[in-house]
This record gives sequence, C-alpha cells and structure tokens, in this order.
Amino acid sequence: MPVPDTGRLPFTPDILPAPPDELICAPEAVFDGPAVYGALARALDGTPDDDARSVIVQVLMDALKLGRKAIADAFAARPFAARPAVSAYTWLTDCVVTTALQLSSRVLHANATPTKGERLALFAVGGYGRGEMAPQSDVDLLFLTPTKITAWAESVIESMLYILWDLRLKVGHSSRTIRDCIRLGSDDYTIRTALLEHRWLGGDAELAQELDRRLWDELFLGSASDFIEAKLAERDSRHVKQGERYVVEPNVKEGKGGLRDLQTLYWIAKYVHRVQKVEDLVPLGVFLPDEFDTFNQAETFLWAVRCHLHLITGRPTDQLTFDMQVEVAARMGYTDKAGRRAVEHFMQDYFRHATAVGDLTRIFLTKLEADHTKGAPLLERIFRRRRRVKPGYQVVHGRLAIADNADFLSDKLNLLRLFEEALRTGMLIHPDAMRLVTANLHLVDDDMRNNREARRIFLDLLLKHGNPERALRRMNELGVLSAFIPEFEPIVAMMQFNMYHSYTVDEHTIQCIRVLSEIEHGDLTEELPVASSILQEGVNRKVLYVALLLHDIGKGRDEDHSVLGAQIARKVAPRLGLNRNDCDTVEWLVRYHLLMSDMAQKRDLSDPRTLRDFAKAVKTRKRLDLLTVLTVCDIRGVGPGTWNNWKAMLLRQLHRETARALEHGLEELNRENRGTEARRTLRAALDGWEPAAIKRETSRHYPPYWQGLDTATQVVFANLLRDLPDSEVGIDLAIDEDRDATRACFALADHPGIFSRLAGALALVGANVVDARTYTSKDGYATAVFWVQDGDGSPYEAERLPRLRQMIHKTLKGEIKTTEAIRTRDKIKKRERAFRVPTSITFDNEGSEIYTIIEVDTRDRPGLLFDLTRTLANNNVYIASAVIATYGEQVVDTFYVKDMFGLKFHSDPKQKALEKKLREAITQGVERATA
Repeated sequence: MPVPDTGRLPFTPDILPAPPDELICAPEAVFDGPAVYGALARALDGTPDDDARSVIVQVLMDALKLGRKAIADAFAARPFAARPAVSAYTWLTDCVVTTALQLSSRVLHANATPTKGERLALFAVGGYGRGEMAPQSDVDLLFLTPTKITAWAESVIESMLYILWDLRLKVGHSSRTIRDCIRLGSDDYTIRTALLEHRWLGGDAELAQELDRRLWDELFLGSASDFIEAKLAERDSRHVKQGERYVVEPNVKEGKGGLRDLQTLYWIAKYVHRVQKVEDLVPLGVFLPDEFDTFNQAETFLWAVRCHLHLITGRPTDQLTFDMQVEVAARMGYTDKAGRRAVEHFMQDYFRHATAVGDLTRIFLTKLEADHTKGAPLLERIFRRRRRVKPGYQVVHGRLAIADNADFLSDKLNLLRLFEEALRTGMLIHPDAMRLVTANLHLVDDDMRNNREARRIFLDLLLKHGNPERALRRMNELGVLSAFIPEFEPIVAMMQFNMYHSYTVDEHTIQCIRVLSEIEHGDLTEELPVASSILQEGVNRKVLYVALLLHDIGKGRDEDHSVLGAQIARKVAPRLGLNRNDCDTVEWLVRYHLLMSDMAQKRDLSDPRTLRDFAKAVKTRKRLDLLTVLTVCDIRGVGPGTWNNWKAMLLRQLHRETARALEHGLEELNRENRGTEARRTLRAALDGWEPAAIKRETSRHYPPYWQGLDTATQVVFANLLRDLPDSEVGIDLAIDEDRDATRACFALADHPGIFSRLAGALALVGANVVDARTYTSKDGYATAVFWVQDGDGSPYEAERLPRLRQMIHKTLKGEIKTTEAIRTRDKIKKRERAFRVPTSITFDNEGSEIYTIIEVDTRDRPGLLFDLTRTLANNNVYIASAVIATYGEQVVDTFYVKDMFGLKFHSDPKQKALEKKLREAITQGVERATA
C-alpha cells in the first residue's frame, strides 16, 4: 500500500457529494474540497506508510473544526434556520466520510485489480441516512459487500473506522451482505427502519442499486401493516417512558410531540407511499397544504432546539432541563416581556408545536385506517356494534364523522354540538371533522358566545356527560376552548417555569377538572374522604366546575393572578349563563383559591387566631366546602407526587375546625378551652402513672404546648421527660403514617439556640423539615418536635433511623461543627440554578395573639432552615414554632417568635434590622451553595 510520492492523490474533489440546495453558509466554508485535498496531498507526500493515518486525521480534523465553527457561527446569527444547519452538518459529515472511504480504499489499501467479490458500497443509515444531523449526532454506517467479507474489504473498513474514531466521531457501523440485511430486517424492526433510510455515500454503485431493489421487493413489499403496528407500539412505549408532552422538562427527540414522532410519520409514509419527502404526502391527499406547513414549522422549531442543545452542552443532549431551557431561549433570541421571562415564552412555543405534532399524527394515522393499511383500534375490532348517532353525523372507522360539511357549518352551534355528541356516544372524533372545526373557528363570535343554547351545551360538557376532561382537552387542542372563552387563550401551552408544577397552565386546569370528576364518580372516596363527602352531600356543581376552569386564567401577567383572575371571572361567568349569586361565588373562589392552601401549609393551625382569621374570610359553610374541594383539586392537579398525607391532614384539620367554629361560634376557638381538653385527654392516656407524676406533667407546660401538639406526641414527651437527667437528651424517632413523615421528638435542658442546632443536625443527614414546634417548660426543659421527610418526600425508613439518631447526638454534644460540616451538603444542583426566586420577608403581628409571625419566602436549599434559625438565635429571637411549605425550588419558612423579653416585635427599626440579617444569611448561603 505505497503512499503516492507525486504529491497528487489518485482522486479529486469531484468525488465529493454535491452540496444541498440550502446550506446555512457557503459550501466552501463548510468543507473546502480543493483546499482539503491539496493539504492531504502535501501531507501524504513522502510520509511513511506507518504515519499515513495520523497525517490524514490531522488534515481532516482541521477541516472538521473549521466546518463546525462556520456552521455554529452562522446558526448563532440565524437561530431558527434549523433545516440549513442540519443539512450543513450532514453534508460536512458526508464529505469527511466520503474522503475517508477514498483514502482507505485507494491510498491506504489500493487495489488495482479487484475481483468481483472485492466490491464494497458504503451507506448512511438511520438519521444520518435521512440527512438529519445535529452537531453531536451519531454517524451510522452500513458497509455492504456482495458475499462474505474479503481481506481487502476488512482492511479498508478497519482503516476507515480508525480514521473516523480518531476524528472523535461517534460511529455506529455494521458490515453485511444484501442477504444479511434482508434476513436481519425481517426479524428486527429497528434494523428494518434503519435500512428504510439507507443512502448511498460511495463505493460500488451497482451493489447499491441491487440493495435498493431487493429491499423493496423482498423486505418492504406487502408488510406495511406489520411495520406500522410495530412503529406505533414502539411510539406508545416511548411515550409511557418519557411522559406526556406537557411535562415541564421534555425530551426534544423522544418525548411526546417531539422529533421522533415526526420521524415515525416519515417512516410510515415512506414505507406505505414510498415518498422521499414529507411534502410528497400533500399531492397524495394525506396532508392538506396548511397541515404540511404546520409539520414543517414544528420540525424546524424542534430541530433548532435540538441543535442549540447540542452546541451548548457539547454532547448529544436531548432533554430540555430547566437550566438548558434558559440558555436555549437566550440563543434563540427570546426576551422578557409582558411580565413573563424569556424562557416561559420559549417553552410556550415549544408546547404549542408539540401539540401540533400530536394533531398531525392523529390525522395521518386515521388516513391509514381509511386505506385499511393500519388496523382499527383494538376495542373497535372487538366491539363491532355500530353506535346510533344523531342526524348530521355518521360513524367512519369507529369515529364520529360529519355527514355533510355544508349542512354542519350552516349552524355554528354545531362546532360545540360535535363535542357533546362525542361524549354522549363515547366515540373519538374523526380527524376530518377536527380539520373542519379548526378551519372554521372564525364562526365562534360574540353572538355565539352569548347564545343561550351555546351556554347550555358548554356547561353540559362540564356537568352532564361524565367525562369533562376529554371534551376540554380536545376542544383546547383544536382551539375551540380559546375561541369560545377568548380569555383562556393566553394560558394555552403556558409553561410555569418552576419545579413545582408538572404541567402547562391549561393542562393543569384540565387535570384539576379531571380530579373533580373522579371525586364525583366516587373513585377517590378512601383517598379524599372530606372532599368526597362534601360532594355527596351536595354542592353547586356549576359554580365549582366554572371556578376550577377559571382559577388560573389570570396567570402570566404582572398582576397577582388571583386578583386578575377574579376580574376575568366577573366577565366570563355571566357569559356562561350563571346567575348573579353564582357569579359572585365563582369570583370569590377564583380570588381566594390559594387562601386555604396557604393557611394550611404556611400557618400554625394550632393557633386559634389562624382559625379565626380563616373562618372570618370564608364566612359561610357553603364557601368553606366549595373552597375545600377546589383546593384539593388544585393541589392534586399540580402533578404526580404533589399530593400527600401531610397536605391531606392539614386540609382536613383546617376544614374540620373551621366548620366547627362557623357552626358553634368563633368563641369556641380559644386557648383555655383547648388546653383544658388536652390535659384531660393526656391524663386518660397516661394510664398506670401515679397521680403525682401525672399532676407534675400536666402542670409543667405553658398554654401553647397544650394546643400545639396532639395527644400522641404529648405522651411521647411525658415519657421522655420522666426522670430525664439535665445532661441527657431524650430522643424518640417514629414514622407518622398519617402525615407521610418521620416524627422526631427531643427533650433536653433548655439553652439558647437549641432549635437551630437541631435544625442543623437534621440538615446534615439530608432531612427536609416540613413542620416543627418547640416549647419551654416551667421547670427549664425544652421539648422540640420536628416532622421530617427524606429527599424523595417520604418518611425515613426504620433502618435509617439509627444513623439519624447518631448524627443528632454528635451534633448536640459538639462533636460535629454544623457550620463547617454543612458546607459540602448545602448545594443547589446545576439544573436548578436557572430559577429566580425573589426573597420576601414579612412581619405579621396580627396573625397570632402572642407571637410575631416572620414569613420568609425565598429559594430553597438544604442548609436554609439552619441558616435562618441560627441568625434568629444569634439575635436573641425565641422560636416557638416553624412551618415549612415547599413549592419546588421555592420555600416559605414561617416562624412564630418572641423577643428575649417574651414580647412581639412591634418596633419598625427592630424588624428592619432583623430582616437585614436574615437577607444577609440567605445571600451568603446561596453564594456558598452555588460555588
């Protein structure tokens, strides 16, 4: 294999593939063939055989770097020009791969007289074969030989692969005969799909033509139905794994509504219709021209996002994590406006395109069913009974279709009746009917919105047919919901850029209504006994459903979304046909839809003032019941895992005690009554104790202790305090099943800063505090109880409790210095650093009779509670209780405190000084956690 010493290669740049029509920059900027081949000739001239590959790699590496930089720079200037960028990356790869093939076969392993068996053809397969290359995409290659691979072909393939690997390309490769391809493709649909997209790059042209012919004749022909079923099963499995398209950190490639769904359409179209491009489906009638435009826009947007992800990370990253969302939005030119961050505008566009992909998939698959290429849905095949439909409709392939388009459009109320008929019959709507509706949304005007029958139909969709979620989701996807209620349009596909909400605002609303429907049907009776009983006893369903539909309609603006939402509800509710009283109730529910959740999660429910204030706010049992159900649905609709026993317990307690106060009067809620009852209950629970010991226990605590703790916890403290030496720490750890938390009780001689030291010890073992109380007894002991969860929001398992106990002992004895030990644990994860959570600190002297309530709303992190409590302790602030409410990356820590003299913080200078110290602790902690 002698290297030419003439200074000339045995081939010229003419062998390179022609550049595509549209590249993001000039072809010579992507790959300058003459310059690269001249450099190769000069480098190889006189180079020893053993060093030939290394000089080839160096020249091609330089060419790759130059090409990639030119593409990246041009793409940065035109951040939405995805197709030209993808074509440029593909053509750059083609040029490098083709050159490597020529060098391997004609320079490194020149064969002047090849035999018939020494033929080799090279193909791009998979995404590379389709011509879709992102910056970090794999290079999938097929080496084809006529018969068993020869020594010469093996050498060529090996040298070529080493060149590509040395270029740090991610190469997937296979070496096969045509017979191998057909045999393996018959058994494996992944291989068959890759072969479907084979594209000849170089080598023997006759062999390439033979592969193409035999694949279609022997593998693809007559197997369309099987291929489609396999691809759709693969898609469904992928969707289950990735989650719905509304998840807030979607996978651009594999997620629902992502690139893989578009590629699946292309694969099926090519297999069935043998088209080379998606636009070829328009003349075939599969897609309308505007639907192809939608396909093109979605594909362009998704490819732009994927390319930017690869360029930012330098890796084949396809997950749009929170930190990546911010960076991609910036690269694509999105800016903050209208009270929303750039990233939220970007993600709203993303979800709109993902929804469009779902619509296109539905249209395409139904067309295949009409052609009998794809089987009807399984249930439809099992139950062949034809449903009776109302006049004007017909059943086509098991779906509700429109009999006569002109007749249908002659009455614009039919745009709503279609959804009513679909719910009545339980049928899916035919895509042709969906197309007709989407094309005629202009018919939904003010006359229709104010039409009595239109109101009746819409409310019946919510109240009558038992599946409002399905109707609302389809209406939302087709634009009918926004057309009928224009105020809804701004929240369609609106992302809430935080870790708390799992869905877009519109999907969250639909999820809430799904939960309400499930409660009504009795599906959640055991899980939600209070909400279920309220609905069983009877409430105004119309008010409840409309309030849920509108509760977040004010989001995305500068104003408080509850206030703005109430203003919108004041306009929308009458338009939906509600009477004045019902409109007032809907407006109140929307305005105060967060009130119960805030009271339950951010305030001490054992404080009588909390319950009195809440009871005064709701005023009536009717509103209390409606707000309770709405709050439950709102929290459960946030996302999987948001609802837990802790929140359920808090809401049950708040509802129960408020209902009692509304029924028997607010005077029922006083400390003296509750303290007397608590002591009586504890005496009964301390069965077997001597009377003197019981009297000592019931006399040693101040009033807040008796109203702040349940009897079971008071029994634990009674046993811990009994004969406790001053030098010892009594610890009791137990799983509290009712609250989804571990209860950690501590009894010890009182000293300043005890709350902070305990919080620090818990932080060191990774425990998340969700609630905490501390009390000082009359005889100088501190009793502190913390309810904690692990990193997954669950109670600590029994086997982990000994380590928890050991760490607490070491911390309290001073063996571990918390301020130093916590540095390595107090970290904010990289993907979570993009969130902006402004710090707000408020002082409230009205919310409690004897304490000042300090509420700190800020960015959550592992060491925050320790930093805050240490700051309070260093400033001689006594903490009676702490309530911790976490909302993803945001946390609200509420402290019930007194000063060193047992008084409230009324002085404005004292409040400002303390606020300044707390802000400094937060700022320093964040700097440490992100360092």
